[in-house]
Amino acid sequence: MPNNIRTIADAWPAHNEIVGMLGSADKIVATIDAKNQYPWLYRVFPGMNKAKIIFTKTTVNTDSLAQLKPDVLFSSTNPQLISKTKELGIPTVQLIFQNYNELQKVVTITAKILGGTAPAKAEKFNNYLTERLQKVKSITSKIPASKKPTVLHIESLKPLVIDGKDTIVDEWIKASGAKDAAGISGNQKPASVEQIIKWNPDIIVIGKSGLSNPNNVTASLNALYKDPQWSQISAVKKHKVLVNPMGVFLWDRYGMESALQFQWLAQELHPDQFKDVNMVTITQQFYKEFLNYDLTAAEANKILHAQNP
Repeated sequence: MPNNIRTIADAWPAHNEIVGMLGSADKIVATIDAKNQYPWLYRVFPGMNKAKIIFTKTTVNTDSLAQLKPDVLFSSTNPQLISKTKELGIPTVQLIFQNYNELQKVVTITAKILGGTAPAKAEKFNNYLTERLQKVKSITSKIPASKKPTVLHIESLKPLVIDGKDTIVDEWIKASGAKDAAGISGNQKPASVEQIIKWNPDIIVIGKSGLSNPNNVTASLNALYKDPQWSQISAVKKHKVLVNPMGVFLWDRYGMESALQFQWLAQELHPDQFKDVNMVTITQQFYKEFLNYDLTAAEANKILHAQNP
C-alpha cells in the first residue's frame, strides 16, 4: 500500500461517503455511485463529479480501471468483482461490516490507509457513534417490552426483499426501542406477503429506492394502503409505514449515516421519551461535523423525507 494515497477507486456504494468523511472524496477517480442514485453525495462532495462510474455490483470496466491506475481500490468482499480486478495488481482493501462495532473498525482501517488527518476524524466519528448509541439505549432499555412495537425493514417491494435478524438493521431496530418482526436472519432475503402477514409487524420501515414508484412516495404508499393483501398487515392497516431518510447514502443500509438511523427511529417510535430530539438540528450538526457541509434546515428536511436536493 502506498504511503501517499493520491487516487482512489471505490467499488463499494456505502464506502464512498466514508472516504468523503475522512477528507478524500476529491481523490476518488473511479466509483460505483451514480449521481442519479445518490444526488446528495455529489452535492456534498462536488469533487465526485470528476469520478468515472466504472463499477457495478458484479462487474467492472477493467480497461478504464487499468488506465486510471488508482493507488488503492476499496471494495466489499465481493468475489465476482475481485476476480476481475486481481490481475491488474492494484493494492486492494476488501471491507464489510454487519454491526456498529464492525462499522467503527471499517472507518478506522480506512483512515489508517488514507493517513493525514483521517485517523483523527475517524476517532471523532467512532466516539460520536458510541456516545449516541449509549444515550439512546439508556432510554429505550427502560421501555417495557409490552410498549416496544414490532418493526419490519423492507428493502424493496418488487421483488419483495427484507432484512432480518443478525444484521445492522436488526441492531438499529432494537436500539431504537422496538422488536424485530422478521422471522428470518440475514440481509436482503426474499420474502412473501404471506410471511409478512404472519409476522404482522406494527411498523414497516422501507427505503425510498424500494418503493414501487421511488419518484412518488405518496402514490407508492397509497397503493400499498389500498392493496387488499397488504392491508391485512397491522402496519399497513394503520398507515404505519415509514419511508426511511436518505442523504449522501441510505441511512438504513451500510453507511456511516446509520449513526443517525437509530436516533431518527427512536423519536418516531417513542416521541414522549425523545421530546428533546430534533432530527433537523441533529442532521445539520452531523453534516457540519463529519461531512464538512452546512445543511440548511430545508435541506435537512429533504433528507429526512428522502427527497433529492
